[in-house]
Amino acid sequence: MSFLHVNHLTEVTERRPTFVALGSFDGVHRGHQEVIGSMVRAARVHGARAAVLTFFPHPKRVIQNLTGPYYITRLEDRVALLAEMGVDLVITHPFDDEVRTTRAAAFVDQLLHYLDMRQIWGGNFAFGYKREGDVPFLRALGAEKGFTVELVKSMVQVGDDWVSSSRIRRCLQAGNVTEVNLCLGRPYHVTGTIIMGDQRGRTIGFPTANLDAWVEQLLPANGVYATYAWLDDTRYVAATNVGVRPTVNGREPRVEAHLLDFDDDIYGQELRVEFVERIRAEQKFPGLDALKQQIAADVAYVRQTLT
Repeated sequence: MSFLHVNHLTEVTERRPTFVALGSFDGVHRGHQEVIGSMVRAARVHGARAAVLTFFPHPKRVIQNLTGPYYITRLEDRVALLAEMGVDLVITHPFDDEVRTTRAAAFVDQLLHYLDMRQIWGGNFAFGYKREGDVPFLRALGAEKGFTVELVKSMVQVGDDWVSSSRIRRCLQAGNVTEVNLCLGRPYHVTGTIIMGDQRGRTIGFPTANLDAWVEQLLPANGVYATYAWLDDTRYVAATNVGVRPTVNGREPRVEAHLLDFDDDIYGQELRVEFVERIRAEQKFPGLDALKQQIAADVAYVRQTLT
């Protein structure tokens, strides 16, 4: 079965029996994977289409007027992760004031009309105007209109706490990428086009690839990380700095990856950086010699750890 991605519910042209998971699913973390994986398996058994309707922008961005970096994954990465899980159809439905004020029953009618929805899947969710579309409401409506509500216990525990998108954001802000990766079930990554920097790293023997990362993606806390860097299908070991480079009076946050044993011209190419471990916090050194000495120690640690 071919995979289809559309940007609005009304763009779905084929109406046939569909199981649909509804939610933001930012990060597609292990809790999300429990819900979506269960739905995909059930859809296969019943010969139904497995669909995910995910909102973009994130509803909290609209409702709470949140600004600054927030997302765990880029939208295209979220879609790719869902496709890898066997989802047949992903709808990245816009969340705007119109959707925000749509009554739950009216939105369900749209799902029935465009998808022929037979089951709606989720954790303990609610949607629609003032979140009126909670589980009891949907079950009563389903009994009337011919669909069921399937709840999955999406509470996956890592350590002493449950996996959630908010927990992952807190861990990123603390630089705890080890815990982030356990919650995601894969390495956290940032992808961007390689752009020209100030080339200062090259002058001290540690050239870096500077990523033009999505400004709305939440970066790990400023510091130096042991990472893997992917160019197309080739993986390199890299020491990556996230931060403003205080030793040289930098101001704008950057993601700069030093690929070990690599010095090709890769400007304009896309680089994917996977974060494995935080080595240290970002700090200001008295000069370039001290910075160079510390970077050498960081690179040696990364080489020992990841190779």
